[in-house]
Amino acid sequence: MNRLEAMTAFVRVAELSSFTAAAQSLGLPKSSASAAVSQLEAHLKIQLFHRTTRRVQLTQDGQAYYERCREVLAELDELGAMFERTQGTLTGTLRVDMVVSMARDFLVPRLPEFLGQHPGIAIELSCTDRRVDVVAEGFDCVIRVGALSDSALMSRPLGVMRMGNYASSAYLSRHGEPKTLDDLNGHHLIHYAQTLGARPYGFEYRSGDDYQVVDMPGRITVNNTEAFSSAALAGLGIFQSPRTANRPHVAEGRLVEILPAYEAEPLPVSMIYPRRRHQARRVRAFMDWVVEIMRDYLD
Repeated sequence: MNRLEAMTAFVRVAELSSFTAAAQSLGLPKSSASAAVSQLEAHLKIQLFHRTTRRVQLTQDGQAYYERCREVLAELDELGAMFERTQGTLTGTLRVDMVVSMARDFLVPRLPEFLGQHPGIAIELSCTDRRVDVVAEGFDCVIRVGALSDSALMSRPLGVMRMGNYASSAYLSRHGEPKTLDDLNGHHLIHYAQTLGARPYGFEYRSGDDYQVVDMPGRITVNNTEAFSSAALAGLGIFQSPRTANRPHVAEGRLVEILPAYEAEPLPVSMIYPRRRHQARRVRAFMDWVVEIMRDYLD
């Protein structure tokens, strides 16, 4: 492993605090990441990490070397991006993250268009409801639904998802279809919570210029959008979810839209990405393509 590859492995270990996780993210055996750090320590004649059976932590010298390594690697990325502009063919790997339903229903079916235009590009697609660490996990861009809190990242708004209220036909046949907010008494809401054990939010609706919440009981709380949809299809209650994700189920008669006058607050959709002075042309091309096709997906 050459010096630059070793520095890259060292930076990833420092960011993930794990030789195993760093090796996996780089597609290397764990032994290679460990050997790379050992080679750097031998060359520099310093200890970069405190190693225990439970954690890996930078030493004071290691922290200083990490900060300088990040600057050097960023400069090399920028240098490569500068010359990449003169090349006609885009090459390389893109690492992208988004929620499962968006990838399944929209982006993946459209990916042949982008990959057909750029046969030299490969995509690593992560689909998860958790908030990934964009920098530490090496993502080029992430499509995120909901409010943003990563102030250290750049963001590009894509639009909003309008919300709808849905229940299965089987559920409505058992409990009746609510026509007003008062009719929600006696109904169950499927709750979604990123952290299980948190207080359920309730049924949200617009009232004038603000949004109000009706507390509702529920027999199931999920922390995954796939389980959220599956619970509704199984007849476990009413759920509030983006219209775009539920149009196929409504068209097939598996879900029924209810209380159309009482929409929850729309969810903003954004693309976030690391701050870089020069961004690789393949990343910019993918992001521009996503912006274009999102117009067909969002309300």
